[in-house]
Amino acid sequence: MAVLVVAAPAAAHAAVKARGSINQAYVLGAKKGQKLQLLDAGGHVVGSGKADRFGSKIFRELRPGGGYTVKRGRKSSPPFRVLRAGANPARAFYKRQKLKEGLNYVRMRDGVELAMTVRLPAGKKLGDGPFPTFIEYSGYQVAAPHNLLDSILAGTPDPLAPAASTAVGSLIGPLLDFAVVSVQMRGSGCSGGAFDLFDLPTTYDGYDAIEAVAAQSWVKGDKVGMGGISFSGITQLFTAGTQPPHLAAIAPLSVTDDIYTGTGYPGGIFNSGFAESWVVERMDDAEPAPAGGQPWARALVKAGDKHCRANQKLRLQTQDALKLQRQNPFRTPSLFAHRAPGAWLKRDRVPTFLVGQFQDEQTSGHFAESLKYLNGRPNVWISIQNGVHADSLGPTTITRWAEFLKLYVAEEIPVIPPSVISLSGALYAFLADAPAAPVEQSRFATMTSVAAAKAIFRRDPHVRVLMDNGGGPQGAGSIGATWELDFSSWPPKEAKATRYHLGPNGALGSKPSKASTAAYTADPNARPRQTLPGSGAEDAWKAQPPYNWAPVAAGKGLGFVSTALTKDVVIAGPSSLDVYLKSSRPDTDLQVTLSEVRPDGAETYVQNGWLRASHRKLSAALSSPLDPFPTHLKRDAAPLPGGTFALVRVPIFPVAHAFRAGSRIRVTIQATGGDRPRWAFDTVDNGSTRNTVSLGGARASSLVLPVIAGATAQGTPLPGATALRGEPSRVYAAASNGG
Repeated sequence: MAVLVVAAPAAAHAAVKARGSINQAYVLGAKKGQKLQLLDAGGHVVGSGKADRFGSKIFRELRPGGGYTVKRGRKSSPPFRVLRAGANPARAFYKRQKLKEGLNYVRMRDGVELAMTVRLPAGKKLGDGPFPTFIEYSGYQVAAPHNLLDSILAGTPDPLAPAASTAVGSLIGPLLDFAVVSVQMRGSGCSGGAFDLFDLPTTYDGYDAIEAVAAQSWVKGDKVGMGGISFSGITQLFTAGTQPPHLAAIAPLSVTDDIYTGTGYPGGIFNSGFAESWVVERMDDAEPAPAGGQPWARALVKAGDKHCRANQKLRLQTQDALKLQRQNPFRTPSLFAHRAPGAWLKRDRVPTFLVGQFQDEQTSGHFAESLKYLNGRPNVWISIQNGVHADSLGPTTITRWAEFLKLYVAEEIPVIPPSVISLSGALYAFLADAPAAPVEQSRFATMTSVAAAKAIFRRDPHVRVLMDNGGGPQGAGSIGATWELDFSSWPPKEAKATRYHLGPNGALGSKPSKASTAAYTADPNARPRQTLPGSGAEDAWKAQPPYNWAPVAAGKGLGFVSTALTKDVVIAGPSSLDVYLKSSRPDTDLQVTLSEVRPDGAETYVQNGWLRASHRKLSAALSSPLDPFPTHLKRDAAPLPGGTFALVRVPIFPVAHAFRAGSRIRVTIQATGGDRPRWAFDTVDNGSTRNTVSLGGARASSLVLPVIAGATAQGTPLPGATALRGEPSRVYAAASNGG
């Protein structure tokens, strides 16, 4: 394999380099504006374009193979190979690279350098190793070489400190006596390459990072784990799917399963709130330093870091992710299939500890749709709960997360250092501005046999569903669940599809009524777009966010509510609202909201579902009574038939909730918006669409819930109306149709 020599920034006359990546080729060192042609082995032109002002160019979507050349004028590059996904380098490639403490630049298989910062436990040097090690791989500011804890304690911003969003690796890992390698995603920070959200080169960088770090003499056991939340949780699913031979385990927190259905286009409707703003932020991060990009890259380039400066040379070739999204309103397989984290999770074969929240205001609860791929796998533990994005780090899960990493990466008896336990309250206040239940010492702390501890850990349930997070004794909205349900699979085998029929006057009953209809006007401007609009969106992690969860506006939606429950009804899994719909327009966007109307007159949010009606075509192979699975393919899209009813099954994202005896189950249908802290929707509705729902008779619309037979709230009292994390409450007000 040829080695790319990274040029210093002043090398204006450096030789032109043409190199293959996975399904791509890139050029460095050409003249600004120079015409470049990519030729295949047969001499055919398969791509052309001009070098940008850095003299760079990337050709994408190429067929893997050898014999490619780049022609510029009369000159041609030496032949090179476009790489194939899964054709991995030999072990010797990784052993040649040596990482030191602090900031490193490590070559990937295509010659692109990634910035990696080695962080050791306090007071340790590499010579004190070998160390149990895990990797945090992210596009956030993760490899910035300074100390995050020092930055926090100083109380002043440090451009060379990692972002707080990378605290799992840059702060918590070393406190637990792990060495952590913070890996900066290509196209961000001081890493080379061009940012392209979860494209194949980025995915296989994860493989290369695992193998390069595991090859270091200071790594214990020649294997490394992975840890991290959000961005650095999602990358673990991709990396595990590439099956690096020296990956010991993964511990992803707060992930998504699909950047189309889960976050970018829920129900086929563009998420113009968090999803759009997040992509814009990533594009800003990918700007070349020192004029733009992440603060640490700007600072290091200005300070003379030649590697960091040279690694900006492909930044003008960054894909415009927002433009790609808007150009692909359907789930175009060539764009979205290999960028779906859940699809890579199918290939995960290492011990896995995964935590997520059903009401996650960023990535959403749709992640749970991918958990079925882990059913039946050994050494897999899943914890899911109500709550927000940060709650994966909560006290109900963090000790078991640490136990998992200690047992399956370090091969050591888990002991939570007293400093971590004593600091935990301050850390939760810093990360989430909320009180929390105390972090507990490991149940294995006094044991001496790792094998015996593992044997006990293996008896933990495959799925822990942590209930009533926020309802604990530390106060309303404090972090920590109060009880749990355990299952051997997700969705639970115990979940029974239970149908509640939509009826006249807003009734929700066990039997269909006589035929009738109810109608509403789909008006997205009838309520606030978000429950925490503007800067308030940053308050979602607080114990008591200033929610503005407005009621259904008069005439702008339908509500259906059951009679008071005579016993607890516990649900766990995905749900479906099956509506027979007639519309005044060929297309409309449906937002479905599941909630609990409490005996005290308050109403608590439970979960949402969305669907653009033209996307109603379902995959027969993947759909079930509880879980409709729209294909979201362009070829399957169809307008609503004029003047007649069509069956539209709206998927409601997975959730677990205990409706208490005395409460009522409610479902509402309206235009998009107003139920989520940070999401907004680019809807087709403008306030003039009239939607009619068939009730009873031959076209009986219904809500299908995953009821766990015989399950109860285990005698725990109904939490306060504003207590549950991620679940705002409001005063119940009936919709215009009575429900």
